[in-house]
Amino acid sequence: MEQNIDFRNPDYFVNRELSWLLFDYRVLGEARDKNNPLFERLKFLSITASNLDEFFMVRVASLKDMVNAKYHKADFAGMTPEEQLEKLGEAAHDFAGLQYTTYKRSLLPLLSQNGLKIVEQHENLTKKQAEFVDQYFEENVYPVLTPMAVDSSRPFPLIRNKSLNLGALVTKKEEAGKKKAEVEFAMVQVPSVLDRIVKIPSEKENVTTVILLEEIIERNIHKLFLNYDIVCVHPFRIMRNADLTIEEDEAEDLLKEIEKQLKRRPWGEIIRLEVESGMDKRLLSMIMEELSVQKQAIYQIDGPLDLTFLMKMYGLDGFEHLKEEKFTSQPVPALPVDSDVFEEIRKQDILLHHPYETFSVVVDFIHKAAKDPQVLAIKQTLYRVSGNSPIIAALAQAADNGKQVTVLVELKARFDEENNIVWAKMLEQAGCHVIYGLVGLKTHSKITLVVRREEDGIRRYVHLGTGNYNDSTAKLYTDIGLLTCKETFGEDATAVFNMLSGYSEPRSWNKLSIAPLWLKKRFLYLIDRERKHAEEGKPAQIIAKMNSLCDLDVMEALYKASAAGVKIDLIVRGICCLKVGIPGISENITVRSIVGTFLEHARIFYFDNDGKPEYYCSSADWMPRNLERRVEILFPVEEKALQERLMHILQGQLRDTLKASLLQKDGNYEKIDLRGKEKYNSQKAFCEEAISASRVTEKSMPDRVFVPETHHV
Repeated sequence: MEQNIDFRNPDYFVNRELSWLLFDYRVLGEARDKNNPLFERLKFLSITASNLDEFFMVRVASLKDMVNAKYHKADFAGMTPEEQLEKLGEAAHDFAGLQYTTYKRSLLPLLSQNGLKIVEQHENLTKKQAEFVDQYFEENVYPVLTPMAVDSSRPFPLIRNKSLNLGALVTKKEEAGKKKAEVEFAMVQVPSVLDRIVKIPSEKENVTTVILLEEIIERNIHKLFLNYDIVCVHPFRIMRNADLTIEEDEAEDLLKEIEKQLKRRPWGEIIRLEVESGMDKRLLSMIMEELSVQKQAIYQIDGPLDLTFLMKMYGLDGFEHLKEEKFTSQPVPALPVDSDVFEEIRKQDILLHHPYETFSVVVDFIHKAAKDPQVLAIKQTLYRVSGNSPIIAALAQAADNGKQVTVLVELKARFDEENNIVWAKMLEQAGCHVIYGLVGLKTHSKITLVVRREEDGIRRYVHLGTGNYNDSTAKLYTDIGLLTCKETFGEDATAVFNMLSGYSEPRSWNKLSIAPLWLKKRFLYLIDRERKHAEEGKPAQIIAKMNSLCDLDVMEALYKASAAGVKIDLIVRGICCLKVGIPGISENITVRSIVGTFLEHARIFYFDNDGKPEYYCSSADWMPRNLERRVEILFPVEEKALQERLMHILQGQLRDTLKASLLQKDGNYEKIDLRGKEKYNSQKAFCEEAISASRVTEKSMPDRVFVPETHHV
């Protein structure tokens, strides 16, 4: 029967970009959920805004590039770039409308009821507040501003990507009495170096009153253009194409080439123009003409532009009772305080579950290696690191201590290019051997190799992870890490770095599967093996957790496995382009997305294998870019106790009834109907389990003192 089924029928798939927008709708759902603490709802609304910004700068920009290049080929869902842009335009306008309905109708009134008043328009200030605001402008804002008029001698200024600006129509004072005073354009950029949220005196006790910086500037804009009368003032904001086009094959020096491309980013094509709703039509027309913006790219916003300021609002003091209870990452039971990390790894492989267990053990592992006189070499890949990275400091210290340090810094990590260039130069100056990655590929794998001389010879210690070596995001992202000193892993880790630093690839690999070499084939083999078991009447099951699923070959393999009777449970946070419930195709597939306090980032894969289950973790999602255009690693987790932990994590997420949304047959996601079901939040449960495990460990070692991390999520 299978021969008659076209598993690649476009009707069986969802467009990737529209699927992403459904994900942002799920995040918006958390902002609209009355069961969430009020300030958590603010945070989620802010996240939808930053998500949408990046989506336009990269994905929508890419589609526009295709249209401009006359590329008309349809995607696997049967949509051409033109059709995708049209659908996305409609959907994004609807989404923006719902964002601001949520802000104005739901959140603002609740904030006011709970002691936080936001003055939306400067005209509504009391006399006392107005005096404070005007003085604040004179002392703090006016010296920073650069007013820009446009005339024959002053060209239209460069509008920076994502900057908030006030556009104005002005007339010269001496012409004001004339019947036809010439209207001119003027503008001022709202400075990002100043706090956008400004506290002002409150009319009532126990109330915090704030106003946004752009309202303060708008109120005082006449002081910037003394020889003009102000006709109107309105905020606007643009989004540019921020995707870098790097000709790596022709670049003699990748670092210099990326530095050159970064300088061009401010001039990228404008993808979206946000304006205040009700903007004067003359002003809007001038901006559209000068910036060459099409009508469909204009978003009329009923509220403050750029809702990412709500993340700063979340940080205001005095509202802790309106936030989730803070969680501190717990110590790792397998690594007691003051223990020798190398000795503990020699005893057993150690599985790490962040942020429930602290990421500091990974930082300490590298710090210890940097200081240990027995350590000969440290090799590590870095994709994204924090602004003041202790790992970078440890690597520099290791080089200073005479160890051989090799670091692959991925310069092409989007929006971290400048940051990574700085780290690369610093590491080179410290004496590290720095690699910039492979031509045509991003190195997205997360691996550290420590080579140590011991009594019985050279031993290699390896850390493998699903997340970045970023100590800041490790407090927010859920990820899995593995520490091991098994020789098979050590040999493969050495082979990975030899492949990255030179041109040598081993004839065979022991444990690791590497993209783009043969990781995709490995995944397809594992899925197909379950299909064959199902056809033979054997037990067959797949549980896969990842960020995104949009690789056509993988989706086709999943459809074939489902059609053969394999039970497939997918936990996909973001993009998912397959459909569930298609008769004879995907009736055995379930898809759920979990959006909670932490960002689900781990990639975990379980294959039943006829009762001999195999568990894997990876840096790769099931996406073409991960499987075909990046250096990624899939690693097995083999020790039974660690496998049981991974299954516990997967089962906990499959059990989630509070933060999970289920993909429906119609392509929409719905929260679980709680009638007759237990209320279960997997992330909260993992927090509680980590705290309990820490207490048990603490009781077993009464003379040890645990020092909790000072940073809270």
